[in-house]
Amino acid sequence: KLAGLTLFITGASRGIGKAIALKAAKDGANIVIAAKTAEPHPTLSGTVYTAAAEIEAAGGKALPCVVNVREEEQIINAVEKAVKTFGGIDILVNNANAISLTGTLETETKKVNLMMEVNVRGTYFTSKACLPHLQKSRNPHILNLSPPINMNPLWFKNHCAYTISKYGMSMCVLGMAEEFRGEVAVNALWPKTAIHTAALDMLGGSGIEKQCRKMDILADAAYCILTKPKSFTGNFVIDEVLLREEGVKDFDVYAVAPGHPLIPDLFLDAETDMAAMKPAETPDGAKANKESASGPQGAVAEIFRVIQGEISQEIVKSTQGVFQFELSGEEEGSWYIDLKNNSGSTGFGKSPVAADVVMSMSSGDFVKMFTGKLKPTMAFMSGKLRIKGNMSLALKLEKILTQLNAKL
Repeated sequence: KLAGLTLFITGASRGIGKAIALKAAKDGANIVIAAKTAEPHPTLSGTVYTAAAEIEAAGGKALPCVVNVREEEQIINAVEKAVKTFGGIDILVNNANAISLTGTLETETKKVNLMMEVNVRGTYFTSKACLPHLQKSRNPHILNLSPPINMNPLWFKNHCAYTISKYGMSMCVLGMAEEFRGEVAVNALWPKTAIHTAALDMLGGSGIEKQCRKMDILADAAYCILTKPKSFTGNFVIDEVLLREEGVKDFDVYAVAPGHPLIPDLFLDAETDMAAMKPAETPDGAKANKESASGPQGAVAEIFRVIQGEISQEIVKSTQGVFQFELSGEEEGSWYIDLKNNSGSTGFGKSPVAADVVMSMSSGDFVKMFTGKLKPTMAFMSGKLRIKGNMSLALKLEKILTQLNAKL
């Protein structure tokens, strides 16, 4: 699918960037290795030249470019060289990363500068330099290796500078996806669990690899994203969630030590991501039916059962609205909450009376919203929640959820 396309990948001399490059190379893609390591590092293996040799051995064409993404001129020169060599750029992967998991008082100024300049500034200027060429491609993509923006203070308190720098990359996704919608797809990819890299060995010490997955899972997820149409944009993709949606069932193949407990990655809260859950398997391997004789089953259905039990005349009187929910994903379907008529009601399917507000979102985000882990305002502003109808009624939902959260 990527044969003949040109990928410009920052930080591709080793680690995750190189893994993505090798996956694309198997299709016969052209890979621009934009990384700063020209000479062997004392502790980290790989240079732009050794990576180029591996990429060509895998079936791709390689252009090694010594680039420090902190230097805009070096980025521009590499982009021009790529266009001259391969005739254009179809895909940009912003993978270059600097990390220091240290507190505010312990983080030296030079470390702060490094993280801001590599992670945020490097991503921004590399995107800016590539965009005029991406706009000429038939199916252009920008993919940032950055997390969904999670405003839980937990992710700021121990490494504030690093969090700011990674969220800066994610904000580039939010902004550029909208700015170039219809022209260039812009998405983010993040692992659900820790990924074993040489850099992680330095951070976590000996033995940490048993609690990690291989880089292959990110390479496979990146490949899925980069082969989608450019209409797939503005998404914050978690590797395991996407691959499950693509039909992958065996994740042991990605484990360094199959069966060993895995470390969740940064920026993902500990609660189970409902979007990653699949229906239980029956003994013959077939999926269990999501609906039983008693009606729909699952986390969404349970939430509506709780809501039905908590509806009061007071809530109906103070709300006076009918909410329709159109859910996508694992627990796809239509549901409604009638807080306007009689004693109020909930149900599966279309509301029997006209809805005042129609809300569309994934079933996973719906569960998070109704269990207090995702505020409706934040869901709306991040594009996870789309609202049609009476906005003033929609705003009342947050107050209603506050009353219900203790029960959900």
